[in-house]
Amino acid sequence: MSRRIAFLFPGQGSQTVGMGKDFYDHYSEAKEIFDTADQALGFKISEICFAGPEEELKKTENTQPAILTTSIAILRVLEKYGLKGEMAAGHSLGEYSALVAANSLSFADAVRTVRQRGRFMVEAVPYGEGTMAAVLKVERQLIEKICQETEGIVEPANYNNRTEIVISGEVKAVRAAAEKLKEAGALKVVELNVSGPFHSSLLKPASDGLQGVLTNIRINDPQIIVYSNYTAEPSKNADEVRENLIKQVSNSVKWQDSIEQMIKAGIDTFVEIGPGSTLKNMLKRIDKKVAAYNVDSIQALESLKEVGLLMEEVRV
Repeated sequence: MSRRIAFLFPGQGSQTVGMGKDFYDHYSEAKEIFDTADQALGFKISEICFAGPEEELKKTENTQPAILTTSIAILRVLEKYGLKGEMAAGHSLGEYSALVAANSLSFADAVRTVRQRGRFMVEAVPYGEGTMAAVLKVERQLIEKICQETEGIVEPANYNNRTEIVISGEVKAVRAAAEKLKEAGALKVVELNVSGPFHSSLLKPASDGLQGVLTNIRINDPQIIVYSNYTAEPSKNADEVRENLIKQVSNSVKWQDSIEQMIKAGIDTFVEIGPGSTLKNMLKRIDKKVAAYNVDSIQALESLKEVGLLMEEVRV
């Protein structure tokens, strides 16, 4: 039975010091991507990926190009072994990786853009004025209602899966909403260790800055279907890609909706490409029936070989 495969790409928070090093050491395709990133950015993002220090890797303007670079380096190795996806999606930052996979963005343009995206996001709201919190086991309609009724700016930021939605906004408003959500029966509300209120309207200045960047780079129509975080629908052409990337920064990530749409369209196998396994784990809380794999190491390549997803032996 033939599988229908979609690629998923992780976002900020999946980074770890050492990511991508085994691929860089063993595959010329991966080395070429890291070398291209170093050249495009004008500094050694590869060294930050491989050796840290962690404090440097955690800086948003470094984290974003580092994860993108690692994801695309792994993608190029998977492509070498014949793995193809007919659809793709990426969580927040990961949408850029998905668009590189679809040949909508060149890798060099994407890595420069996400470096600037990270800076815009940090600069949009002074540190300490915004935050985010994960809300577990509350219906999305109730979360939306409580956010609307809470004084100040607090909004749903990430619709991750059936049991987890992240809210974002001003510190005081997020904490006030968190208390109301606990009273309303939330299993848990956990404030996240983040540098800002990502995917909220407070990030509108970052959207504006990104618009200037994206207007000046070449964007092609995606060659495979790529689901937008902003609409939870495919971006049909270059203009839609650009518009959705601009809006994505200051609006919620409709991840659960995107995954459900892909499954409805016939996808039965998802492969997460990049550091960590966050998206694979989220999938289990969206639909347990689909097959889910993640590739963040050469060892994980072997597991794909064992389930018949790669065309040839993995040789190291």
